[in-house]
Amino acid sequence: MLGEKILELRKKQGLSQEQLGEKVNVTRQTISNWELNETAPNPKQLKLLSKALNVSIDELLDNERKEVLMNRVSNTERLAGMIIKILKVFGVIFIIYIVFIVIAMIALGIYSFKTNGKIETDNVLSSATMICTINNEQYQIELGIDNYFNCDNCSKEMKKELKDIVDFNNLKDSVNNIEEYFTNNDGSCD
Repeated sequence: MLGEKILELRKKQGLSQEQLGEKVNVTRQTISNWELNETAPNPKQLKLLSKALNVSIDELLDNERKEVLMNRVSNTERLAGMIIKILKVFGVIFIIYIVFIVIAMIALGIYSFKTNGKIETDNVLSSATMICTINNEQYQIELGIDNYFNCDNCSKEMKKELKDIVDFNNLKDSVNNIEEYFTNNDGSCD
């Protein structure tokens, strides 16, 4: 209570009731009444009292403002800690995702390199590029599932013969057929 706080602080300062009364511009009896909680100081007197006793008005009134602030700071620190933990988890998940993407891209690149750029999906070629040779002459043959066929330096007759053995719905068999065509004509394909 306020009276007990005034008494405690007055004794701590080594002041008599009369000396404190002089500093606050009240009588010794008024100080006694405050200490016995029979009356209470008005706001102006509280201000003078806090100065005379070298304490804040909040401390004099024993307001628990400091404790409230400490609780708020503590709650804020806990919330910040939780947010940091959540961000760390998301960061780890993001890094794992990026690593997975990089590994997948590398694996796809290696697979593409091993198949000479022929990408297969469920054993179905979507395009193929072949380099074949007959009589030391090279032919680059390109096929695509959209009925794409190209062989720039093939003769009209060779183009017709190759197109006849190409099945655009099954490029894998078509590649085998073209390799067989060149093998049967004393050539080869890479």
